[in-house]
Amino acid sequence: MCEVKVITGTSAAAEAAKLADVDVVAAYPITPQTTCVEKLAEFVANGELDAEYIKVESEHSAMSACIGAAATGARTFTATASQGLALMHEMLFIASGMRLPIVMMVANRALSAPINIWNDHQDSIAERDTGWIQIYVEDNQETLDSIIQAYKIAENEDVLLPVMVCLDGFILTHTVEPVTIPKAERVREFLGVYEPKHAYLDPDRPITQGPVGVPDCYMETRKQIEEAMERAKKVIKDVNEEFAEWFKRKYGNGLVEAYNLENADTVLVAIGSVCGTIKYVIDELKKEGKEVGLLRIRTFRPFPKKDVKELLKDANNIAVLDKNISLGVNKGALGIEMASILKNKKVCNYIVGLGGRDVKIEDIKAIINHVEKSEDDATLWVGLKE
Repeated sequence: MCEVKVITGTSAAAEAAKLADVDVVAAYPITPQTTCVEKLAEFVANGELDAEYIKVESEHSAMSACIGAAATGARTFTATASQGLALMHEMLFIASGMRLPIVMMVANRALSAPINIWNDHQDSIAERDTGWIQIYVEDNQETLDSIIQAYKIAENEDVLLPVMVCLDGFILTHTVEPVTIPKAERVREFLGVYEPKHAYLDPDRPITQGPVGVPDCYMETRKQIEEAMERAKKVIKDVNEEFAEWFKRKYGNGLVEAYNLENADTVLVAIGSVCGTIKYVIDELKKEGKEVGLLRIRTFRPFPKKDVKELLKDANNIAVLDKNISLGVNKGALGIEMASILKNKKVCNYIVGLGGRDVKIEDIKAIINHVEKSEDDATLWVGLKE
């Protein structure tokens, strides 16, 4: 029997790491991630999780320790947010370049300055080109499920890339929801034992890891990561389906989730917890006889280009919501991606919720009203003070 607990997103993440039976946790506390690593420390101290918990002096060290542990073949977990993720930046490239299947929870939070501890997606979006798979969740149940899925994806021999599972700071990390927690035995059976063939510590089988990449070979290594990202799309879909068979929950096709797209001429595209608010508005409009759809992007890397193109082929008014801004082009990262794919369609970009500003039901309705009347590909900042 499964157990249902009413818990925060950070607790759901900690429960998932415990269920995955991780060998090593290395982390440095930072708001709003702190309660996740506190919970994991408690699990280890109480003997509920047989893992090595490494206390470090910074996030750079946390990722360094994870890389070292993963290179010996250990199943490894960490968590961070905002400036902490930025401090890891150098090591993120090393983790993906060494093809280490590390899983990390990112509690999405704005970057300074000015100092801001509240939610937006600028921190993980800034790391989009580090070679990490990025999964963005909508609620606490998906947090737990996605971290379990992440190990199955990362450790697949066709992938062997690290995965960050991103959840909205405070909106999910500090609010409670009922979360169904599967039996540990079932999760461990689902994941299987990680038996690395390229990263291990064995004196009888010496190997070199992380050597110099001279010009004769460096370019090929980057191409191999790109090819692994492409292969990850199928693996993510397969793991999502397999997870559904085992635990009776799935998230769209794993890469994207379509909501009320069948008859919708107007479609909102977004990532993260704001999708819950958008679904509420869509349901309210449906009662009034108006059809609006949502395309939730679950994996920002690899980007589901083919799925997006197919699912939005009949939509004429496309509103892309971004909780980040690519300064200098006045668009968000998701808006740029969508515009590059949907060249013959009207794609308006809406910058919302930066630094934790609320995205209200009225804001969503105003976006729908604007995109339907707009005659060009406008970018609007929603919620700015007059």
